[in-house]
Amino acid sequence: MPKITFIDPDGQTHVLEADDGQSVMKVAVQNGVPGIEADCGGACACATCHVYVDPIWSAAAGNPGDEEKEMLTYTVDPQETSRLSCQIKVSAALDGIVIRIPASQH
Repeated sequence: MPKITFIDPDGQTHVLEADDGQSVMKVAVQNGVPGIEADCGGACACATCHVYVDPIWSAAAGNPGDEEKEMLTYTVDPQETSRLSCQIKVSAALDGIVIRIPASQH
């Protein structure tokens, strides 16, 4: 099972196992990771699952699609590696990915 490391703005880490095909957002919500609200349930319609992908993992996580790019314009302090965690699908290629929670969502 691939592992995901979530890092809170205060530096606290949450290392979680995930199933292939599951969204990063779903893993966070199921495990109570603070700062991932996911108000729309993963429909790419609210931006409350905004995260920063660690730059080392950015290429593996892929680029946001047009709908996701649009939603990212509504986030506080978007960065080059900003993503909506509902749009990142877990796979073996993402085993070990590091995801940071924005301070604005914590």
